[in-house]
Amino acid sequence: MAEALAGKWNVAESTNFDEYLKASGVGFMTRKVAGTVKPVLTITVNGNHITINSASTFKNHTTEFDLGVPYKEETIDGRHFNTTFTWEDGKLVQRQEAIDKGDKPSVITRYIKDGKLYIDMVCEGVTATRVYTKA
Repeated sequence: MAEALAGKWNVAESTNFDEYLKASGVGFMTRKVAGTVKPVLTITVNGNHITINSASTFKNHTTEFDLGVPYKEETIDGRHFNTTFTWEDGKLVQRQEAIDKGDKPSVITRYIKDGKLYIDMVCEGVTATRVYTKA
């Protein structure tokens, strides 16, 4: 189950990330910084409770949640969403529903393929993928 995601991960590849951030409504300066930093993800799994810590030279951010339980999320850039994480077909699926006017919903899917962590992000038809390798 979700235990496969546990560990420390380094970003190795990024495709279409700036376009996804732009579609999501992230501001220009934040997008430019986000595109240059190489975050290290640390994922811990304790049953249905999961913590995702993103550490970089730009900013550190922790997301902590229980599978299937909606909560109010504050993103690394300060936007707010009603978010629910679920485990579907071997993938961790994050659905962000906009709270504030101007914010846009996203679906972010995390999964393991060939020993790497893939994160697919979709907003308004724009898809980005980031690939991480074990640290």
